[in-house]
Amino acid sequence: MQIITSKDNEIIKNVKKLKDKKYREDKKQFIIEGIKLIEEAIEENMKIEMIIVCEECMKEQCIEQRLLYQIAKYNCIYVSEKVFLSLTDVKNPQGMLAVIEMENTEDKINYNEDIIFVLDGIQDPGNLGTIIRTIDSVGLTQIIVSKDTVDAYNPKVVRSTMGAIFRVKVIESQDIIRTIRNITKHEYKTIATSLDTENSIYDIDFSKKIIVIGNEANGVSKGILNIAHQKAKIPMLGKTESLNAAVSASVIAYEYVRRKIKS
Repeated sequence: MQIITSKDNEIIKNVKKLKDKKYREDKKQFIIEGIKLIEEAIEENMKIEMIIVCEECMKEQCIEQRLLYQIAKYNCIYVSEKVFLSLTDVKNPQGMLAVIEMENTEDKINYNEDIIFVLDGIQDPGNLGTIIRTIDSVGLTQIIVSKDTVDAYNPKVVRSTMGAIFRVKVIESQDIIRTIRNITKHEYKTIATSLDTENSIYDIDFSKKIIVIGNEANGVSKGILNIAHQKAKIPMLGKTESLNAAVSASVIAYEYVRRKIKS
């Protein structure tokens, strides 16, 4: 078994470059890290370019034999602990990461889903990852993000999706207002989340709706508010005036689930 011990190895340098969004887009690849994510990637039949394993983890038997048999079917690269630590951003890494081919990134929208979530300038990787995970949990298969939203294939976002990134199609719009207008041609109505309204999300008819979640600091942009058919907010009984973007998306998504179960 050959073990890479140099950080200057070409394979290692190319994997490091995948931390950069532009390089990810050029190569159509991204990094996943951790045993659970790699198991999910295998289960979802993702195109795995390579799996990188830390030599010390093999010696310490941190990885179950069952998984070792599974990853042996792929292109496995073994590296020293020093090299692995140069690749990971995780504080307590599990000693395994993989390079995954991006799925077809075409921007075709599925107009058969009841609601379509649109993210307008979400900046926090944890928020985006949690929203993608929520979208997956309610049975939706796509999400649309503005070009100034944090990259969905950022390693922090990927980790926080807990595998949902393999099942939810992320469509990046270069002109979010134009995209919303195009969706409305398919009989959808736009609901923008906003504190500047008396309308409640509990009064929304969740049939053919675009739900826009805004930037953490500034909310939904003025341009989208101007074209929205309706504004809606989550009613607050306490003194807190607003919720985290990911929490807001989850509350709305599960109100949709409640209505769907009830019907």
